[in-house]
Amino acid sequence: MMPKDPVMLLSYVNTQLRDNFDDLEELAASNMMEASQITEKLAAIGYKYDAEQNRFVRA
Repeated sequence: MMPKDPVMLLSYVNTQLRDNFDDLEELAASNMMEASQITEKLAAIGYKYDAEQNRFVRA
């Protein structure tokens, strides 16, 4: 289960992307959610997904 707190979510998602998943879509699917749900939550705290780096970075 993904953390609800946006800052904890950022840490969790970036760790999962680094260690276990090739892209955000794969991570989202494994958690039975849409990638847009993750990107919207992290955009609210100023982060965007960088596909080239496969991680969320400061917008």
